[in-house]
Amino acid sequence: MAKGLLLMAFDLSTAHADEFHDWYDLEHIPERLRVPGFLNAERWIAEDDPTLHVATYDLASHGVLHTPAYAAVSGENQSPWTKRVTFKATRRLRFEGTQIVPGDLAAPAGAGAMLMAAITPRPGQEAAFTDWYNQEHLPQLAAVPGVLAARRFEAGDRASERRFLALYHLRDIAVSRSDAWAKAAYTPWTERIKPHLLDMMVLRLKRFHGKG
Repeated sequence: MAKGLLLMAFDLSTAHADEFHDWYDLEHIPERLRVPGFLNAERWIAEDDPTLHVATYDLASHGVLHTPAYAAVSGENQSPWTKRVTFKATRRLRFEGTQIVPGDLAAPAGAGAMLMAAITPRPGQEAAFTDWYNQEHLPQLAAVPGVLAARRFEAGDRASERRFLALYHLRDIAVSRSDAWAKAAYTPWTERIKPHLLDMMVLRLKRFHGKG
């Protein structure tokens, strides 16, 4: 069965950073990991902005987010602490969906950084976008030295903020600035596709190791 993903990105510049990080570590992540089907949880901070935070959760399937166990800790059933912290922070992106390439790969151990790309292709361009991503873009980036995993996801709801998302787990952030990365990423096919991409959100992230 294809694995699912839940990703949350917050701008915490309007919140109290210490409380935000305590909430994530002491309540939010433990609460989610008790839900059957949540396989792991990872926290990330934007390379150039410590107020931009991303959390990723690999799921046994996207259907985990529609179970009674998840409903018991989400939506109207969120804890008072969750409601207070998320009211103060600004949500930048919520993405939930299914892993479409390779399909069943979980986040690898040992990644010091991650690049996230969330994209919606123009109407009528999804087939061309998919051919480019699956045949060239993802395989070439996956082969760059220092890339530990390359995965592509499709939103489970067509009303999602972004239609597709890719995650590249990296040895370190320098991998995404290497000559090999640039050669793999910027090709004639890429240049033909770029005008058809909407709402692109690309983040270079480093692993969050604690507020201290």
